Order: sequence, then C-alpha cells, then structure tokens
Amino acid sequence: MLHCADGTLYTGITTDVARRLAEHNGESGQGARYTRSRRPVELAYIEAAANRAEAARREAAIKRLDRARKLALCASRRLTR
Repeated sequence: MLHCADGTLYTGITTDVARRLAEHNGESGQGARYTRSRRPVELAYIEAAANRAEAARREAAIKRLDRARKLALCASRRLTR
C-alpha cells in the first residue's frame, strides 16, 4: 500500500516492490495513472503472498476496507525506512 502526497492510499500488487515504487514516483514513466498526479508516494504497507492469485485476492480484500481499517493495517506493521 502506498501513501500518496495528497493523503490518499493506493493498493496494488507487484513482484518487485522497489521497482514498482520507483515507477509510481515517475522514474520510468510506468506508474499507475492514479499516482501520477499524487507524487511523491511512499511505501506504507507490504505483505507477501504465496502466488499471484493469492495476492490478487488479498489486494481486493484490502481495497474493500474503509480508510480507518487501512490505516490501522499500515500502523500494525510499521515499515523501517
């Protein structure tokens, strides 16, 4: 999950977190349309999955959460920066 400069949250899946974060921040021009106008973005939450199908199911479940629950999820696993 990414925290955008405007305070919103973006959820997605990837096999390479560092590369995808760089893309979302405009380093290669391939970031999501949503994050292009909300830069810079920073990593707020990360979770591993066994395979792409499981990752897609978890992504969908996270997207269904309300903002308060998403923020609580981010707070439950503070990332070291």
